[in-house]
Amino acid sequence: MVTQAAFGRVERDSARLAAVLLIAGVLVTAIAGFLHAEGADANDHRTIFAIYAASQSWTAVHLGQFIGMLIITFGLVALFFTLDVRSGVALWLNRFALLSAGAAMALYGVLQAVDGVGLKQAVNAWASAENADKALRFAAAETVRWLEWAVRSYQSFVFGLALILFGAVIAVTGRLSRPIGYLMALSGLCYLAQGWIIGSSGFSSANQIPTLLGIGLILVWTVWLLIAAVRMKTTALTETTSDATT
Repeated sequence: MVTQAAFGRVERDSARLAAVLLIAGVLVTAIAGFLHAEGADANDHRTIFAIYAASQSWTAVHLGQFIGMLIITFGLVALFFTLDVRSGVALWLNRFALLSAGAAMALYGVLQAVDGVGLKQAVNAWASAENADKALRFAAAETVRWLEWAVRSYQSFVFGLALILFGAVIAVTGRLSRPIGYLMALSGLCYLAQGWIIGSSGFSSANQIPTLLGIGLILVWTVWLLIAAVRMKTTALTETTSDATT
């Protein structure tokens, strides 16, 4: 008889790692978002572009947002291994969730390149342009802004899908507390709503409710996940290997 105690320890440690990474990523993203240049309606382009052009921390803030989402993605990868589904529909849900998280991260990288670099250069060029070139520069900056809407919209769709799929795996398997899965799926639905609103009307006031609700739900289920991971006991699995004789 060969006794293996490793599985339970790996499950507990990966759950704790997932929870810590997810909370850290949310905090980094939130701090960077708090430092983001604001002060006007985001769809009032003339006013908000002037604020963006005057910002001295724009590049650092968007790099911080990128790092935060990267940490969140690492947390979702750790969650994938925590769930460790071996068969059935949940196996494929878990794999699709991981692929969706990776795609969302890739889109977020494109988003921060467009917003953190492209838009900043466009509004700087508009702000410093001669009067004769102002209209042309403003049109170019708006084009970059609309591209930002497009990438942000689809990134929200794919990230929301990842959260829904991970939530479904938790709800189906019960490997973690099922309410965590339900809340995770609900936060994913909020991101789907954000994706639709941004894609149709940009950063309008209609996006505030799903954004705040999504952030609140993520904070709840990440903290719940951390508490569940801390309380998780190390279990030992035993495997019996037989000789050629019975």
